[in-house]
Amino acid sequence: MSLSVPVSAASGPGAASLSLLWESNRPFRLAQSLGILAHGRKDPAVRIGPGVVWLAFSTPEGDATLALTEQPAPAPGARVLARAWGPGAEAALAGVPALLGETDDWTSFDDPDFTATLPAAVAQTRRRNPGLRLPATGRMLDSIVPVILEQKVTAMEAYYSWRYLLSRYGADAPGPAPAGLKVPPAASAWRRVPSWEWHRAGVDLHRSRTILRACAVASGLERLAGVPLGEDLTARLCSVPGIGPWSAAEITQRTHGAPDSVSVGDFHLAAYVGDALTGRRTDDAGMLALLEPWRGHRQRVVRLLVLSGFRKQTYGPRLTPEDHRNR
Repeated sequence: MSLSVPVSAASGPGAASLSLLWESNRPFRLAQSLGILAHGRKDPAVRIGPGVVWLAFSTPEGDATLALTEQPAPAPGARVLARAWGPGAEAALAGVPALLGETDDWTSFDDPDFTATLPAAVAQTRRRNPGLRLPATGRMLDSIVPVILEQKVTAMEAYYSWRYLLSRYGADAPGPAPAGLKVPPAASAWRRVPSWEWHRAGVDLHRSRTILRACAVASGLERLAGVPLGEDLTARLCSVPGIGPWSAAEITQRTHGAPDSVSVGDFHLAAYVGDALTGRRTDDAGMLALLEPWRGHRQRVVRLLVLSGFRKQTYGPRLTPEDHRNR
């Protein structure tokens, strides 16, 4: 059970601030749970520090800055103080419970009979990290755009593109936000990005066109936040040309806290899961076969494998990203 307690309304530099205290009788680790929301360590819209996470985003009421700070709490529970600034502050606070994984139910996963079926590394990692939860932002476009940027390129390239575009077209986060914190552009602003700026950001024509197609139907995509997880949600996302199963899985992992969405088609994931579970690399079909015993919780298993610290063996030189911006 969780409880959100209104705390105060006060004035902050440049904007009014609102706050609430979120409490849970279950463990919760803030940075560990929300780390999946950051697209690189220097994501302009997300700042993760010891015990505090800053987020900047838009809401139907306007832009908002959200600061989440861990507070002392009796074991095994958790407390997080949420403070928000900007015209979207109230809407930002309304989304805090889902953002902090209040609806993410690990009960069946933590059942002793289920735990007994897990690989030792996964079970041990879960015991060491009972505060891991899967966040649900409910913000579709803010997840769709960076996921499209990550299609078929290295993470380093995609993170650069996201930083470049937000630094130029994102709005300054309202309130006393950390320097450089940016609100990602709205759909109308993305559509005004000129072609040469996509090129300077290192974004090829296929990805920029996919983003623009998503922005053209942004209002419909935002309504998908209210559609339950399942084949219908995936099909609606994939109805946008350029968004496929991999992108849909990556999006819903963030927007809906999807506990079973596996990123099929990822360049590294199948080999990683195969190596971690069997000592041998595999392909997507092999990965799905390995994860099948834990259907319903396959994304939880993947997250715990990553959290375990396992690293697959690498072969050959690291890929050097191709820089085509000055061509």
